[in-house]
Amino acid sequence: MAFDKLGKFFGISDEEDMTDEESYSDAQQDLENDQIPMNNLNRDNVVSIKSGMSSTKSQIVLYEPRVYSDAKDVAQNLLQNKAVVINFGRMEDSSARRIVDFITGTVYALNGEIQRIGDKIFLATPPKFVTDGKISELLDKKDNLG
Repeated sequence: MAFDKLGKFFGISDEEDMTDEESYSDAQQDLENDQIPMNNLNRDNVVSIKSGMSSTKSQIVLYEPRVYSDAKDVAQNLLQNKAVVINFGRMEDSSARRIVDFITGTVYALNGEIQRIGDKIFLATPPKFVTDGKISELLDKKDNLG
């Protein structure tokens, strides 16, 4: 018994060798248990689609100008990264053409886009907005605003 304690102190005991082997096999077994099978997914890596979206919402502003000076308000909305739908139904054609020219310059400077979406109705978008599709009946019509 005294020899066993002395052997333990110097690290030459048989018991300690056995515990090292046991602890090694236990550690190896724990490692094997911790491994995830290839067909099993780690659910901690799943991220919600909504969390990737920015917290600020995109906006579309509806605007119906009545005088040329209202073009400044439309341009301000574009500068704030808001899309603008502009209805020129209550304006004279000459003033509406001037506003379209002004808004076209603003959109060009921002690398945005402007397009006709109806009779005397235009959609002006900043660069991050994407529109898809065309309204075919407008291609056949010729309007003085275009």
